Amino acid sequence: MPELKTIDAMPAAPDAARFSVVSIDLLNGERAVSIRPSRTQSLSPWKGRVLASGRQLWPHVRTAVAQEVDHGRLFLASPLLFGGGAVAWFQFDADPSLFRLAAWAVVLAIAILAAGYARPLVRKAALAGLLVVAGMVSAQLETWRAGTIMLDSPVTTTVNGRVERREGDGEGRWRYVVAVVATQEPEIRRAPERVTIVARGAKAPFEIGQWISGRARLVSPSGPALPGLDDFAFSTYFDGIGANGFFYGAPTAIPSRDSVAPIVRQGVIEGLYRLRSDIGDRIRSILPGDTGAFAASLVTDERRAISRETTDALRQSGLAHIVAISGLNMALSAGIFFVGLRKLLSLFPALAQAYPTKKIAAAFALFGLTAYYMISGFAVSAERAYIMMAIMLTAVLFDRPSISLRNIALSALVIIALSPSEALGPSFQMSFAATLALVAGYGLWIGRPMRDHPFLQVPAMKPVVVIGGFFGGIVLTSMIGGFSTALFSIEHFHRMSGYGLPANLMAMPIISFVVMPMGMLAMILTPLGLDVLPWKVAGLGLDVVIEIARMVSSWGGNVDIGRLPVWYFPVAVLGFLLMLLLHTRLRHLGTLIFGLATLAVLVISSAPPPDVVIAEDGSLVAILRDDHLASNRARPPDFIFGQWQRALAAEIHDPPEALKSDYRPKPRTSGRPGERHKLDFTERRDATKAMRASLASASENRFFCLKGAWCSAILDNGYRITALEDAAYLGPACDTSDIVITPVRLRFGECRSGALLFTGETLRRSGAIEIRIDEQGAPVVTKSYDRLDRLWLRHRAYDWRSGQFSGETSPVSDSDG
Repeated sequence: MPELKTIDAMPAAPDAARFSVVSIDLLNGERAVSIRPSRTQSLSPWKGRVLASGRQLWPHVRTAVAQEVDHGRLFLASPLLFGGGAVAWFQFDADPSLFRLAAWAVVLAIAILAAGYARPLVRKAALAGLLVVAGMVSAQLETWRAGTIMLDSPVTTTVNGRVERREGDGEGRWRYVVAVVATQEPEIRRAPERVTIVARGAKAPFEIGQWISGRARLVSPSGPALPGLDDFAFSTYFDGIGANGFFYGAPTAIPSRDSVAPIVRQGVIEGLYRLRSDIGDRIRSILPGDTGAFAASLVTDERRAISRETTDALRQSGLAHIVAISGLNMALSAGIFFVGLRKLLSLFPALAQAYPTKKIAAAFALFGLTAYYMISGFAVSAERAYIMMAIMLTAVLFDRPSISLRNIALSALVIIALSPSEALGPSFQMSFAATLALVAGYGLWIGRPMRDHPFLQVPAMKPVVVIGGFFGGIVLTSMIGGFSTALFSIEHFHRMSGYGLPANLMAMPIISFVVMPMGMLAMILTPLGLDVLPWKVAGLGLDVVIEIARMVSSWGGNVDIGRLPVWYFPVAVLGFLLMLLLHTRLRHLGTLIFGLATLAVLVISSAPPPDVVIAEDGSLVAILRDDHLASNRARPPDFIFGQWQRALAAEIHDPPEALKSDYRPKPRTSGRPGERHKLDFTERRDATKAMRASLASASENRFFCLKGAWCSAILDNGYRITALEDAAYLGPACDTSDIVITPVRLRFGECRSGALLFTGETLRRSGAIEIRIDEQGAPVVTKSYDRLDRLWLRHRAYDWRSGQFSGETSPVSDSDG
């Protein structure tokens, strides 16, 4: 057979790159040479260069991938795959078949066994798929395990129950978590098992474990303020809370209805909550005002007692993370305990030489950390931080590195396995983003080349090196923490703090070296009654932190970013993770992805904003124009309206104006109590005439309101909107307007005139609404919910009259609003 050889030679001219030289050794010993067009001859020169560059780059890419595998980077991806499966499961419109998930798991497990070590690529791909399926299964199991019964609609009833938790707000109000055992007048057919109720007026707060009864107004947990925003009903479902509300007046204590003593677990948990409440009361008795509330929040996670002004200042200055018991508090407490005890043991040389003082310090730090978690109220952020720090301290006991990316990945796996729903929450995402960035930055910081510079080894430079390293570490930590969480803050809160870095630079040394050490000392001395002085010192530090927060917040600097395109967040997070998790030059691929995604957001025009937004209860409506939001209420509720302003980047609120009209609305009720009046022919004619006149005289993009009746507005595109306060005017509104909104839960969802009608009933099923008038002049309606099949949404499809779920397996029709 002739031998085929390709001669690699430098082309003599640019055109020569488009040909290849081939030599063939013939059987008679002669050689035939031919020149053939290369496979890139049909391509343009620049495409040929790209292909050639790709062929040269591919071996380096394969080498880098092999190095990443050798460094164990595939294990770091396991929580991403597991959590990604859980997140995907929660995004489905309906629960996937558990049988189908089990079948996929069996197929992938068989593929792993069949591939063995002979086909590593197939085995790893199957393992990745199995992690995704396992994440979906864990999400399904958590949803079934929660099983929270959610209240279907607002109701006023008498609640009898047992106090499980309590928290004061410093203004005489107490927020109780009550285990409901009975409801009366009316009796709720599908009553939630646990509710949160705010009470005021009682002479003394009720104790945990005490039975109470009172007339209360209960409402369902709220959904997203706008389509695509965070769904509070989702998190409430997994917290086990089925309704929120408030007592009319002070509730009363009633005799205990426990037939038997509480089970051991319930008794232990209530005892811990009782201890937590006592500790908070003790701290607030030593440090009054916001200082004591701030100190109590660092220990017990009771944050409601902090005044709204101080809370806003902490949030606007970027210092709100100090208040919540999270990774910062747990790390400081464990670090202070660990380092302090180790230094103390080192003062005894005989003990230090005979025993492993590092492991002893780690064991005691783990014990102290567990005690801290037990009195923290079992908050999700505290649970996550505890698991993370416990794994790090356990690594010390087994002579493993405590600060490593593998420990972070293991912590994330454990937390997601226990609570898959937390993978969607901003607290989980921001906490792990900051921790991941700090650990990766720590690896670069300790390996910086300038540490070994000869000039820095001079004895006279030692103090400079120590001081510079201390403040440099603070600056670097604050920068990394701020930048790593900025992406998640923009996605979930649509706002970014412009002065978070200087605020943290000023406040964190005080928290780290004054507040937390004194707080730990005070807790240790509390059983001896010697905790007053340490708390006073810690209080002085907290006063300085509060002043820093107020000063920085007065600078302004908060920027409302608004909602970003749906695709941006997952793409940017992918780039962010590649930057932090990869070890070789492949991490620059993450920088490229993140940069291109951000550039695309800045260059490519986003989706057009809505013209009208409607709250899920129908009581609040607003018109959006540039950075103005014109609402139908002079004082809209901040919980909803604040989210609208941040998500829509509309800082200016245009309140409604009073409608100048001779028409006087009729009373809402007739002679019989509770019966709503109806308009007769003359009243309807007069109301229609008045409504037309109000629309004709209204200025564009502004509501004009007739108190107790309706608010009308006309858009600059000609659309007429009427928001009703009294459903008796529904007929005139449908006759004169294009869009009609009423919070009343009517049995029908259409106007005979063809106008769009949104009622309390249709909005209950669809959630908050956005309406945009397209270029053809047609309204485009975007709902928060298209289906109600998930367990945390089924209460919206419940009909208390029939006691059945209606239409929860079918999409919400357009006629429903």
